[in-house]
Amino acid sequence: MSAVGVGVDLVEVSRVGAIIADKGARVFERLLTPAERAYCESRPDPATHVAVRLAAKEAAYKALQGSAVARGIGWRDIEVIRAPDGRPDLELSGLAQSRARELGVKRVLLSLSHTHLAAVAVVVLETD
Repeated sequence: MSAVGVGVDLVEVSRVGAIIADKGARVFERLLTPAERAYCESRPDPATHVAVRLAAKEAAYKALQGSAVARGIGWRDIEVIRAPDGRPDLELSGLAQSRARELGVKRVLLSLSHTHLAAVAVVVLETD
């Protein structure tokens, strides 16, 4: 395996909280898939969980860059899911999936971490 893309992103939880307070449910609809939204809204502190998902989406977006197709990737083309073993994983659709196919991506590695202050994500795209 070799890496064809790496992305990292850091999101301040307070900024996400302020956006949620200002924009309300529209933020969830624009940035999250329905499953992500349901998960985040079920948590006591939605801003932390939204922040870590936004960090993951931005890190994946950075890892997928390098073409005109990649610039059109939308927030909901990248979804944070749980793998069967419980670890966080990414599911790509739409233009994100097309770009991954173009790069020959066989595996997406995701690492997430968050505190009440910040959320960070690292994405590595691997080929054969």
